[in-house]
Amino acid sequence: MCGIVGVVSSAPVNQLIYDALLLLQHRGQDAAGIVTQQERKFFMHKAKGMVRDVFRTRNMRSLPGNCGLGQVRYPTAGNAYSEEEAQPFYVNAPFGIVLVHNGNLTNAQALKAELFSTDHRHINTESDSEVLLNVLAHEIEKTTRGFPLQPQDVFDAVRRVHLRVRGSYAVIAMIAGHGVLAFRDPFGIRPLCLGRGEGTVVIASESVALEGTSHKLERNVLAGEAIFIDLQGRLHAQQCAQNPTLNPCIFEYVYLARPDSVMDGISVYQARLNLGETLAQRVISKVPPNEIDVVIPIPESSRPSAAQLAQLLGLPYREGFVKNRYVGRTFIMPGQSVRKKSVRQKLNVIASEFKGRNVLLVDDSIVRGTTSREIVQMARDAGARKVYMASAAPPVRYPNVYGIDMPTPDELVAHNRSVEEIRQLIGCDALIYQDVDGMKKAIGSLNPNITGFDASCFDGVYVTGDITAADIARLNSNRVGLEEGADDNSRLALPNHEE
Repeated sequence: MCGIVGVVSSAPVNQLIYDALLLLQHRGQDAAGIVTQQERKFFMHKAKGMVRDVFRTRNMRSLPGNCGLGQVRYPTAGNAYSEEEAQPFYVNAPFGIVLVHNGNLTNAQALKAELFSTDHRHINTESDSEVLLNVLAHEIEKTTRGFPLQPQDVFDAVRRVHLRVRGSYAVIAMIAGHGVLAFRDPFGIRPLCLGRGEGTVVIASESVALEGTSHKLERNVLAGEAIFIDLQGRLHAQQCAQNPTLNPCIFEYVYLARPDSVMDGISVYQARLNLGETLAQRVISKVPPNEIDVVIPIPESSRPSAAQLAQLLGLPYREGFVKNRYVGRTFIMPGQSVRKKSVRQKLNVIASEFKGRNVLLVDDSIVRGTTSREIVQMARDAGARKVYMASAAPPVRYPNVYGIDMPTPDELVAHNRSVEEIRQLIGCDALIYQDVDGMKKAIGSLNPNITGFDASCFDGVYVTGDITAADIARLNSNRVGLEEGADDNSRLALPNHEE
């Protein structure tokens, strides 16, 4: 999962791209990169780390031009510690192309072999984004055949890319001397939207990157659509997929996206409020509200759902945990005792909200269960009489193959376990999950034009229709080294959305 942005403007774009990446920082903290173009020359700086650490004044001064791309990266496969994996990626022919990508190609290995044996192109990293860049470059080369590039050539190339590539991909590419290209996979799994300002066109992963930089959200890039913005700011658009269907990733609304974003016509904040409403009905069926004294969210993404649930049940809503926004990353832990310590470093209880009370803890989702178990114990240590737990998302039973790094099936607490077995492992007095249909209806009701979602980590249905058990095993073998396990809320290593 990554955050991407592309800009064509009548003014220098380096500061605008930097500001947009700060607004997308929650989508990736491992690396950041910006590339700009001036007089057909690319200027690039990328490195490991957060945006504020990667870019210093001297770096910004070395990024001239009125056109550019940026990315914040969170790895889902390959070598998490290689600086070579940072984006943007560059290829010099044809024309010179740089690319940023959010998603995950499920046939990357087959494409890599194809590129080497048939297309005679070399891939130098383990990144599927470099594979995608070379597929795009090869197809542009075929459509132009040495002639000057026209918008229709770009659309024909994207049409060929859709036929070759499988998986999820929201892409922004810059073609030297011509403009910026953006396109989205035929299922629209990963988000991408377009906005405008005075003399500026911006494309980004989330609307917050547009609105937070004083640009107006105009529309979403459609599933399968390609948009080409020439260097004069003129926009050309064409549907390039044969049978596009919009199936956005539902986990974006549950957890990944910022609550102040609007994605594919759905307010993320309202989606989480709706999840709280449907979850309230599930709670009533499991625990009588008069047996609950207080509703407490587990920071941060669960707050809207917890607040709505508390209001509907007529219960007090309280903040019982304070999150340390400055704790270092604890993604790889040498052992269980260190993992437990890391949870207590990230969260501290306000004991007065727990002592002598029956508390209902609300989380956005439960993945491994290690954090949930520790939080339940923290509540008991603070004096809670009973600890109930509710998840605004259904049980996570299956791995995600479309760009979200999740554990292998055996590491998922809900895999092959009943809710009662999960409750016993977590140690709470009652465990209430959202149901899959309720989740889809709660979010889908906000945009009737969306007929389906990718909810594969909850229901095991992979919308691209090409995923087998062998594919999942192969993709899991490439996962970043998390063997020792990460806690639930560090599974994506996202910072506080409210920072």
